[in-house]
Amino acid sequence: MSENPPELPPPAVVLVEPQLGENIGAVARAMANFGLSDLRLVRPRDGWPNARAYAVSSGAHWPLDGARVFQTTAEALAGLTLVLATTARDREMAKEVLTPAEAARRLRAQAAAGANTGLLFGSERAGLVNEDIVLADAIVTIPANPRFTSFNIAQAALLTLYEWHKAGDATPAAALDLGRFDIAPKEALIGFFEQIERELDEAGFLFPPAKVPAMIRNMRNGGHRAKNRFLFLNN
Repeated sequence: MSENPPELPPPAVVLVEPQLGENIGAVARAMANFGLSDLRLVRPRDGWPNARAYAVSSGAHWPLDGARVFQTTAEALAGLTLVLATTARDREMAKEVLTPAEAARRLRAQAAAGANTGLLFGSERAGLVNEDIVLADAIVTIPANPRFTSFNIAQAALLTLYEWHKAGDATPAAALDLGRFDIAPKEALIGFFEQIERELDEAGFLFPPAKVPAMIRNMRNGGHRAKNRFLFLNN
């Protein structure tokens, strides 16, 4: 199995006017899942710290413990050189619109070059306002059903941060350790099929006679599919 590449500084997560402590906690949990810790809050409605955020975070306390509160979005973005704003709305701005996967690629490329990066999320009620979006370098939009493109702030964070993590993860898409198994050659596999078919015939399973050839073909095809799947997963 290949090793993961060196860790890059992850983006800061900026929540603008989050309303519910529960959602802040859910975002912190997503951050912990994918290796982020820099949480910045802009005018949280219920103040900070918030007990409900800690309760919902399921033990992901370190992003919450280090969270910083700002009065303006501009202050929260200080020190960042690439900021991407998450929104589903077309605001007729001359800004590039990225998928989460492309956003992750660019965030990592900038981090590899030594830049500090960030992701901007809006409030549960209204999302990001134009005055916030204009501060970002590009927009991130999550592909969704055109009839319903609204995401909860925690959902949006989870999907976006997952793509950031996945972009740097070298784990194979599928793996199966067959090192202790020998893959059977064709003659052994055919012999296995024939033995099974004899046993089934003696037990009266292969009935009626008119359907026996099709039943045997189906069983053999199923056996080959299983073998091929083992080989595919191991390569």
